[in-house]
Amino acid sequence: MKILVIHGPNLDLLGTREPEVYGKTTLAQINERIQELAKEEGVEIRIIQSNHEGKIVEEISKSKEDALVINPAAYTHTSVAIRDAIAARRIPTVEVHLSNIYAREEFRHKSLIAPVAIGQISGFGMDSYLLGLRAAISYLKKK
Repeated sequence: MKILVIHGPNLDLLGTREPEVYGKTTLAQINERIQELAKEEGVEIRIIQSNHEGKIVEEISKSKEDALVINPAAYTHTSVAIRDAIAARRIPTVEVHLSNIYAREEFRHKSLIAPVAIGQISGFGMDSYLLGLRAAISYLKKK
């Protein structure tokens, strides 16, 4: 079982970027915990972060993984290209967010990714990723 984890734009700034919204956990700490959980579950994991929409689209399109856990960040609300790559690849996708996007500004309430995802988890900080990874694993095991 192989899972791709994608962190979208500005997530490389975690730990210093708006800690009142995103917390003080760094991306490196999140990645470390994702890798630990993957090892515990016996899952191969590949993790990338990009601030560039085209790079994210390419990674999804060429992926050989069985599932995708993605925090599209700001692209959640704007990227038809990422949405279309997920739909075209037909990869089971779990959308995750550190903050509760529905408790924030109204423009963040609309996800273009959610309709092509098997599920969405938001508002649990780093645990959103861990819950998302567990959901993807569970989905693949049942499939």
